[in-house]
Amino acid sequence: MTPTFRQRIGNILDRPAVTRAIVAIIVFNAILLGLETSDPVMDAAGPLILTLDRICLAIFVVEIVAKLYVQRLTFFRSGWNLFDFVVIGIALVPTGQGLSVLRALRVLRALRVISAAPTLRRVVEGFVSALPGMASVFLLMGIIFYIASVMATQLFGGAFPEWFGSLGHSAYSLFQIMTLESWSMGIVRPLMEEFPYAWAFFIPFILVTTFAVVNLLVGLIVNSMQDAHAEEGNAATDAYRDEVLARLVAIEKRLGEGRGENATPH
Repeated sequence: MTPTFRQRIGNILDRPAVTRAIVAIIVFNAILLGLETSDPVMDAAGPLILTLDRICLAIFVVEIVAKLYVQRLTFFRSGWNLFDFVVIGIALVPTGQGLSVLRALRVLRALRVISAAPTLRRVVEGFVSALPGMASVFLLMGIIFYIASVMATQLFGGAFPEWFGSLGHSAYSLFQIMTLESWSMGIVRPLMEEFPYAWAFFIPFILVTTFAVVNLLVGLIVNSMQDAHAEEGNAATDAYRDEVLARLVAIEKRLGEGRGENATPH
């Protein structure tokens, strides 16, 4: 009796309509959490928003409990399930002084929408698979930044200590320059009034970091996304092939049984 009931609960959770409803509630709850940050909205409809928020949280708890009941220990083998479990657990923590930030983290559950959207899931899978290659690129970036920071501190630190007075200040200023945020009028041109040839240092730095290394990161992510998409297509092809082979085996078995019956003397 109990396994049959568990199976029925699992079938309900696996229905596309239920999945779409949960995703809609996740989005709705994220909107509510955004509305809670507005004082005028809370003054006008605060009790209603808080009530709807508690209803959404109750639905999430029921979903987690149902999944735990159906999947048991296998529930914790899924990264998305673990994420949901932690976020819902944080949401259930009583909100007091110093703990309100934990309650605000409930909005992270909106990331669960990724699991329901194949295109978004492909982006995340591509990003995750690109992390090993990105580590090498980040190491290269760190080496470049360290060398440039030491050089900038020695070259410009005496005249512009607020930007290049220490290794940390130089690294932060170079990061600003790499992002092209007010790099010319804000930093480089004032330096060129004191050091006319400062452009010979900053232009190569921008070319290497902004246009070469950053584009290398983008290329790694795009390549990983394409690989993930190809693997997804190969998996679908393999599944279809296995299904066709299973049907052929079943047909051959039936044909063999039919021949055996025809060969039996009457």
